[in-house]
Amino acid sequence: MSPAPRRRPRRAKPVETPVEQLLGEALVWTDGACKGNPGPGGWAAIVVPADGGAPLEYSGGDPATTNNRMEYTAALEGLRALPAGSKACICTDSQLMLNSMTRWLSGWKRKGWKTASGDPVKNQDLVQALEAEIARHEQVRWHWVRGHETGADHEHKALNGRADRLAVAAAAAAA
Repeated sequence: MSPAPRRRPRRAKPVETPVEQLLGEALVWTDGACKGNPGPGGWAAIVVPADGGAPLEYSGGDPATTNNRMEYTAALEGLRALPAGSKACICTDSQLMLNSMTRWLSGWKRKGWKTASGDPVKNQDLVQALEAEIARHEQVRWHWVRGHETGADHEHKALNGRADRLAVAAAAAAA
């Protein structure tokens, strides 16, 4: 009798914690949207200035793109809106973007921009542009929030919902 097939251990579900804006740090709430994948897409970044000023909203679209490209673009454009040397926290609901920038990037670079399976890294141009933009700042950290949740229990991430609405509107305008 052959041994039972080995199963991968289940990964723990990500735990969401409310983001805390650190002293001197801008919060950059980001989201991407796409009508079809690929299809017309939109991105949005909402920057909460380090001084506690009114949030600034940025958005744009592309008539032929993917959701992941719009997620990366949102973070890139949000950071570009900040002066050089800033401290920022990117708040995203994209596990792909979070993992790309915090877990996989060094391995991709070490392997010549190949994934663990040997395939070329998708959206390498945006990942590299985002890495270069991060280098322009004093400090950039990443914070994940579960997307598409509203109501009193989720008020701490209302700007994630706002970024989603802006990205969806930008995707519709790009169609």
